[in-house]
Amino acid sequence: MSRTPDITVPDLTGRRAVLTGGSDGIGLRIARRLAAAGAELVLPVRNPRKGADAVAAIREETPGATVSVRELELSSLASVAALGATLREEGRPVHILINNAGVMTPPERQTTTDGFELQFGTNHLGHVALVAHLLPLLRAGRARVTSQLSVAARSGRVRWDDLQWEEGYGNGMAAYSQSKIAFGLFALELDRRSRAGGWGITSNASHPGVAPTSLLMPRAELGRDQPARGRRLISALSARGILVGTPESAGLPALLAATSPEAGGRFYGPRGPGNVGGAPAEQRLYRPLRSAEEAARVWEVSQELIGVPFPSPVSGAPATRVVGGR
Repeated sequence: MSRTPDITVPDLTGRRAVLTGGSDGIGLRIARRLAAAGAELVLPVRNPRKGADAVAAIREETPGATVSVRELELSSLASVAALGATLREEGRPVHILINNAGVMTPPERQTTTDGFELQFGTNHLGHVALVAHLLPLLRAGRARVTSQLSVAARSGRVRWDDLQWEEGYGNGMAAYSQSKIAFGLFALELDRRSRAGGWGITSNASHPGVAPTSLLMPRAELGRDQPARGRRLISALSARGILVGTPESAGLPALLAATSPEAGGRFYGPRGPGNVGGAPAEQRLYRPLRSAEEAARVWEVSQELIGVPFPSPVSGAPATRVVGGR
């Protein structure tokens, strides 16, 4: 496989792109490419300092880039609702939404502000709520929504009898897998519902493969004072161009899913051996993502948990006034 795979990003001038998790790691690489292609980039961030640093880095690389930050804590439904209200008040259609942010394997079970297991509540429910709150803007922009999964979604299941992992949390990896499986099922159901209801939204899923990213670094807020297991090996392999990806290549599947004219209702990831590195390509759905019944169940249960309903598949246009829809 190529050591430095890449894709061509089309001209995004006049398009508004919202990217979570864009202040560092894979997300920052995606942000830089979107800005360089001319998108008006909105970065919702938890840490204002890191957000400001990201904006500075993007503008240094692309002078004149249109990029701004907003406040967002995905582990708080109130924060997600506040961001949604802010963007709706701005009244600008959203043409690209990349749900990239996430947390991974706190060594001890933690909960969100709203009492959900942290990974399920942040990786999945926080993003579901964001889509719900932005739905009028997404429909106005006939948006491409891309949801970032993980190779961890290749196995595991949604544990319906204990979604919040109150029992048997262990090291958190099974709970992490559940959060990504649920999120992938939601992404696919969003595309089906949009097609059925004529919402004009195209929803894809992607995964970055394996690469040395900030998810694997020590994270005091997660109670992890050492790199996640395997981080040093992944870094060494990545530096030598062996098997796994780099932070740059790991962002390409989501970028392809978000910008390619051909992408729609599909799943993207690296095409190298084991799908852990290499150039991006469409991939066969992981087995846990193939059940339409599971996807519909995730859709309904997630609405109940976030307390924000989606319209039925036959609903008409949103009532919110949006300025400048294309």
